[in-house]
Amino acid sequence: MSIYQPAGRLNVAPRPAARRSAAAPERDGGYSRLRVLWLLAVAGGLALLIWGRLFYWQVQQHHVLAAKAVSQYTETISLPATRGQIFDSSMLPLAINVTVYSVFVSPDQVPATQREHVAVQLSTLLGRPEPEVMTILQSNRKFAYIARRQPMEIADQLKRLRLPGVGLLAEEQRSYLPGGTTTSSLASNVLGFVNNNGDGQYGVEAFYNPQLAGRSGTSSTYRDLLGREIVVGKSSQTDPVNGSDIVLTIDSSIQHAAEQAIADGVTQNHAVSGSVLVMDTKTGAIVAWADYPTFNGNSFAGTPVENFIDPAVSHLYEPGSTMKDVTLAGAINNHAITPQTTINDPGYLKIGGFTLGDWDRQNRGIVTFTKVLESSLNVGAIKAMQAEGAEAFYRNLVAFGFNRPSGVDVAAESSIPLKNFSDYRDSEMATMTYGQGINVNMVQMLAAQNVIANGGRYAQPHVVERVGGRPTALATAPQPQLISPDTATQMTQMMASVVQNGSGWKTRIPGFEKQEAGKTGTSQMFIDGKYTLEVWSSYVGFMPTTNPRFTMLVLIRQPHNDTWEHNDGYYTAAPVWKTIAQNIILDWHIAPSAG
Repeated sequence: MSIYQPAGRLNVAPRPAARRSAAAPERDGGYSRLRVLWLLAVAGGLALLIWGRLFYWQVQQHHVLAAKAVSQYTETISLPATRGQIFDSSMLPLAINVTVYSVFVSPDQVPATQREHVAVQLSTLLGRPEPEVMTILQSNRKFAYIARRQPMEIADQLKRLRLPGVGLLAEEQRSYLPGGTTTSSLASNVLGFVNNNGDGQYGVEAFYNPQLAGRSGTSSTYRDLLGREIVVGKSSQTDPVNGSDIVLTIDSSIQHAAEQAIADGVTQNHAVSGSVLVMDTKTGAIVAWADYPTFNGNSFAGTPVENFIDPAVSHLYEPGSTMKDVTLAGAINNHAITPQTTINDPGYLKIGGFTLGDWDRQNRGIVTFTKVLESSLNVGAIKAMQAEGAEAFYRNLVAFGFNRPSGVDVAAESSIPLKNFSDYRDSEMATMTYGQGINVNMVQMLAAQNVIANGGRYAQPHVVERVGGRPTALATAPQPQLISPDTATQMTQMMASVVQNGSGWKTRIPGFEKQEAGKTGTSQMFIDGKYTLEVWSSYVGFMPTTNPRFTMLVLIRQPHNDTWEHNDGYYTAAPVWKTIAQNIILDWHIAPSAG
């Protein structure tokens, strides 16, 4: 049996595959939406990250980036302050600023074909070895100094040569006056010097460096990549504050005389070194401050470092018999003795298991305390201390300034405070009465001696009178009364007797013989654990006795004359004192008083 099927028409029963294809479009649409959402989420995350970074750099880091950008186009230069000048008491300039020129080269700007020519010219003009100059020219450096701080004459010659890559930089240099010797500048130890960086070194230059140096300013401007200034850009400037001028208490005329005299004294006595300080009795102002050997502040570069150290303030010494002035002044002020009080001096004493004696150990029998000072008797100084008591003597040393620095306004003062009273043995207390076993600096000793000359008042030592036109605190410091005026008068008479009848006879000046007061000192040096025959020799004095104008201390270190006696203070230091005193008399027009 056949079934008829019309042409073009076919009936086919549905198959399962047909039902599956109907559900597929729904599933594909879901996957597409997930992919789109995922891509949107990623894009959103990336967008957030980008916007976050933009916020970080453009908002949070704005100031940092702006500063870096500005730094690439901004040039800031320092505007140096002018260092203050230093004047003496008469306004004579002792330290001034002069313009000098440092020679530099930019090796990358020197053509290879001209290096040899440039090296020869610089070597000839500046005195620097040609191979050294050539080595610099052949380097890859952008900048190098060839010579520092050359005078104007050298700078002018260099300009005329027109050497490629060679330039000049104007700088300030400190200039000092010639001193009392051919190798020194005036008052070099008290002044110090200024190094190539513009910093004060030693002396007043270091102590007052902040005031002298001032404060540098700055100037900034915008420049393009070729280094040209952008006129439309903003610029700023902070003006420098120039340093203050300083007026010293130094009298240049007396300073010059003191430098010559101490140099002669050291040379003639074959000594290691020497120092002299001259003080205005009434004010404590240091009129002259001289050392030998010393240095030249204009050529410090080749100077041994030890020459810069000022022995007058940085070195300590045992003052020897000049301390007897302080010892006897304290005993008189405590009413333990008078100048006429007598003692028995057998030439030595035994104290604390030690035998301590006079310089010659001679038995002098009954002597007054005036004679003790005239002949510089150690036994007498010890007995004066015993009369007033060791504690009173110790308090007197403290009052006279030996337990603290003097406070003088010069850099690098050294001092050693006294031990506690209870830490001293009897023998140590005894030797301090005549200046052994106690370490002081010269400024301390001068200030203590000046108490007697100044009517019993302590005048603060200082070397600077005014800074920027204003008096210093030291110059206006109060003057405490340490001993009574009557004690000072009695001590003055005793010290005048030293000049007239005792060890100070070499300082007598014609017409002033009875108007000088002084005291010699000779102390043994403690070297390698024992006292030796090497000595410090000194002389201290003031005049006129009726109205003292100046107090002076001269110290000669380690003289080496033909005999030990000729190393004594009366032989070495006293003549130097006399020479300087005669110059002061003429310079200050001091006339002998009547009677």
